[in-house]
This record gives sequence, C-alpha cells and structure tokens, in this order.
Amino acid sequence: MTNQSSADQNTKTFYDKIFIASDHAGFELKEQLKTSLTQLPWQDLGPIDTASVDYPDYANKVVQKVLATYANNERAIGVLICGSGQGMAIRANRNPKIRAALCLSEEMASLARAHNNANVLCLGAKLTNAKAARAILETFLKTNFEGGRHERRVAKLSEPS
Repeated sequence: MTNQSSADQNTKTFYDKIFIASDHAGFELKEQLKTSLTQLPWQDLGPIDTASVDYPDYANKVVQKVLATYANNERAIGVLICGSGQGMAIRANRNPKIRAALCLSEEMASLARAHNNANVLCLGAKLTNAKAARAILETFLKTNFEGGRHERRVAKLSEPS
C-alpha cells in the first residue's frame, strides 16, 4: 500500500458530495487536492484548464449545487479556489444560506465549521501550498458544527443587515 492510499484511508467524510471549482489561478491547487484525496466524493465544476475565467461564475456553480443538495436531504459542502480565496468568498456569501469561509490555517477551518457552520471552504492558491491546503480541507471535513450557543448567532448571519 502506498503512502497516498494510507493517507486517503485516514481522511473520512460524512458528506455525500464535495463540489469543487476554481478560477485559472486556483486550477492547479484544485487538481492537486483531487489527486491527493481521491477517496472523497468530488464533483468538479471546472474549469478544465488554466485559461482565464471569471471566478464569480464558478462560485455561482458551487453555490447552486450546494443549495440543491439541501432540498434532497444530502450532505454537501463546496470548495472554491482562486488566487487569494477572497473573491470566491465574497461572491459565495451573497447567498444568505451560504457561509463561505476563507481559511488560511487548520485553526481557521476548525473554527469556521465548529462556530460558524461554514458550508463552503475558500482557499487562496497564491497564499496556501498544496500540503497546507490539504490539511485545511481535512480539518474542515472532520470538524462538526458545535451548535448550542452558536446556533442563534449563525441564524443571524442569514438575516438582512
């Protein structure tokens, strides 16, 4: 058994689908994550190469897919990757049912899930190498929402300001 297979077996997820997309700047990191975590239920929404694309278009694709799974009682998350991660997060968070978190560390990923019930992980390919991105994603996947005192606060995130 190779090291990659052993690592794959250690990454468990209770998600039915993981929708992933990037822009041209995030394409290589997107491909590296999919290759290093082959056991995950990836659904790649593009792009297919490094040709220039508009990140809001790909953020919209992931958001729509994540929202559609809720209607089917499926568990899904999104992963969005652009140069900084910020553009993807801004666009995804325009939907009141999406809680997209730009995470630069495992601690940020853990807190985003545990306290904010984040359902979309945003990564910056120019800020996060493949090894760190994998660790951030694995933390995001294995961390559950704590609920409790956080439920009231998370509910307020969907309210108009």
